[in-house]
Amino acid sequence: MPTYGQPTINLVKGKGCVVTDAQGNSYLDMLGGIATNILGHAHPAVTSAVKKQISTLGHVSNFYMHPNVLKLAEKLQDLTGDKGAKVFFCNSGAEANEAALKLSRRTNRSQIVATEGSFHGRTMGALSLTGQPAKRDPFKPLLSGIKHLPFGDVAAMRRAVTTRTAMVILEPIQGEAGVITPPARYLRQVREICDATGTIMAIDAVQTGMGRTGEWFGYEHEGIRPDVITIAKGLGGGLPLGAMIALGDYADLFKPGDHGTTFGGNPVACASGLAVIDYIEKKDLLSKVSRDETFLKESLATLSGIKLVRGRGLLLGIVLKRKIAFEVRDRLEDAGILVNAPSSSVIRIAPALNISQRELKQFLLIFSVVLRKAHHG
Repeated sequence: MPTYGQPTINLVKGKGCVVTDAQGNSYLDMLGGIATNILGHAHPAVTSAVKKQISTLGHVSNFYMHPNVLKLAEKLQDLTGDKGAKVFFCNSGAEANEAALKLSRRTNRSQIVATEGSFHGRTMGALSLTGQPAKRDPFKPLLSGIKHLPFGDVAAMRRAVTTRTAMVILEPIQGEAGVITPPARYLRQVREICDATGTIMAIDAVQTGMGRTGEWFGYEHEGIRPDVITIAKGLGGGLPLGAMIALGDYADLFKPGDHGTTFGGNPVACASGLAVIDYIEKKDLLSKVSRDETFLKESLATLSGIKLVRGRGLLLGIVLKRKIAFEVRDRLEDAGILVNAPSSSVIRIAPALNISQRELKQFLLIFSVVLRKAHHG
C-alpha cells in the first residue's frame, strides 16, 4: 500500500554507515533508519548475537521467560537508576506508547496532556496522543480527554495539569516536528507540576533514546527522573524491539491480564538489544556522541544558507534560511547521502552513533556543495 508514497531507492545491503542499492550505487546513511540503526548496518556485535540466538531459541511467547529478556530488563532497570523499575517489552514505539496510555488508566484518572507537534505513533491510541492535525484528522474520532499544549509553554502546562490528569507525555526533543528542542528547564518545570498534582510524567524517548543525545534516554540533560519511559528504534539495533519502563510506585500498576503481546521481548530481538547496550558502554559512545555534536554544530555554523542547528547529540535538525529542504534532500540523495526533510525548511540527520569522523567530514563536504547549489539554483 502506498502509505510511504513510492520509494525511489531499492536498498539491498549495508555495512556500517554505507548502504547499497540494487543498481550498485552506494549511499552514506545519515538517517540510520530514522534513528534506528544505532550501530549502523551489519554490525559484528549485533550479527553475532542474533546468529547465536536464532540458532538456539527463536521465539517462546510471554507464557514463558528466557535469559535474554531478564538480562535486558535488568540492564534497562540499571540505566534508569531505579532498582524497582519494571519493563514491558513490545515491538515498536507506538506499542510502547499504547502501553503507557493503558498504564495511565490504572491511576483511575483519564485525562492526558500532550503537546502540539508531538509524534507518538500511528495506532489509534498513540495517534490520539500525537499533536499533528494532518496525521490525526483523517482518522477522527480519536480518544477523548487528551489536550494538546504548545511545546515548551510552562504556563499552559501549569493551567492544564490538575489532580484529574492521569499523564503528561513529552518528547525531550520533538523529532518528527523538525527536531524541536524545548527551552532550558522545561522538563524540570513539568516534573514539578506533575509532582504537585500526582500526575504521571511520561517521557517518549523513542527517538532520543539509546544514547542518541549523549545520554541514555535524553531527559537526563535536565536532571530529572520521569515516571514512565517509552523506547524503541535504537533499542533493537535494527530489529523490532520496544519497551515501556515504569518507575517508582507506577511500576506496580499493571496486573496479570492487563496487557500483552505475542512478539514483545522476543529472544532474538533481546539478544540484539543486549549487544547494542554492551557495545555502547564498552566503546563509551555517549562521550563520542557529545563530541560529534560539537563538531557538527561548529562546522555547520560556518555554512551560508543555514539559519540554525537544533537538537542534541546525533539527532540534529539543520534549519535552512529558505524553504528548499526537499530539494536539498533530493540533491543529497543524488550525491550519495541519505537524510530526511521533516518540513520544507529542515534537514534531519540521525546517523549511527559509531559513525566515523571521516564519514562526518564526507557528509559536511557534500552537504556544503549541495546547499550552495540549491541555495543559488
